[in-house]
Amino acid sequence: MLRTLVPVFFLILIFSGCADEKVILPEIMDQPVELQIRRFDKEFANVDAGSLPALKEKYPFLFPPQYPDSIWLAKLNDTIQVELRQAVDSAYSDLGPIEEELTLLFKHVAYYFPKYPIPDLFTLTTDVDYENRIILTDSLLLIGLDNYLGKEHRFYAGIDRYIAKGLDPKYLESDIVSALAKRVVPYPQDRTFLAQMIYYGKELYLKDLLLPWQTDGQKIGYDEEEMTWAQANEEQIWRYFIEREMLYSTDSKLGPRFLDPAPFSKFRLELDNESPGRLGRYMGWQIVRAFMERTNTPPDRLWGMPAETLFKESNYKPQK
Repeated sequence: MLRTLVPVFFLILIFSGCADEKVILPEIMDQPVELQIRRFDKEFANVDAGSLPALKEKYPFLFPPQYPDSIWLAKLNDTIQVELRQAVDSAYSDLGPIEEELTLLFKHVAYYFPKYPIPDLFTLTTDVDYENRIILTDSLLLIGLDNYLGKEHRFYAGIDRYIAKGLDPKYLESDIVSALAKRVVPYPQDRTFLAQMIYYGKELYLKDLLLPWQTDGQKIGYDEEEMTWAQANEEQIWRYFIEREMLYSTDSKLGPRFLDPAPFSKFRLELDNESPGRLGRYMGWQIVRAFMERTNTPPDRLWGMPAETLFKESNYKPQK
């Protein structure tokens, strides 16, 4: 077991977009969090035919039984796999900074969700399976480090740019909270665009709580230019949604246009190429923030709150 001490400089942090310094609550810092981080990627890289059975016995959940030993041994010697492991070793020779941030993250998790067990953490390579870069279960957190080598890495050359830009170490903690959100925030039965927006808004507000030291761009996956665009055009986006009566629409095409990962949002206007994707999530985030600021609702009551109730009580007004 490894207890990681968080440096004092983490005590005082600045929220993105705020002029005032925000201090992490002492009761959060006092959470007795211990992380167990295992470098499975390194252990696997050092096995051979003789030691493989022992590794399989140690980590049976990482070796699907339908695959014979010959598959794993072939993977060890595959040229591409060797290059992948070398790239990960080079980028992540020292996990100290990540351990510090993950410890701070899970101190927040322990504070806001005291019944949630702190999982065992494993790092591994996934053949750049970016759709499953983070896997979270009741007791395990699997981190595919080969999905966090930086957007310009040559392994990502064939991946769409809007996806590749998210394959960066600065988004690792945010991706973990996204995985946690699937276990905390109930998916809405309501099929309206508003309900979907607020669902993703709750996920992003969860990042406000658990990752207060990170920028808004890190939380939503925007670069600085995209974040600036969203903030500058919030009123126009909202007017567009209202004038076209989208909020209570159940049109399934609105998800791909404004909620799903995409190179840009699809207003079907000339400004489309200037806009970042997922602006519906951004707007849902602002609604949830407005609700929490106005009502001071305890976070544990937020996650299951109906979207319609939340929206009406938020008295949301877009920034001008």
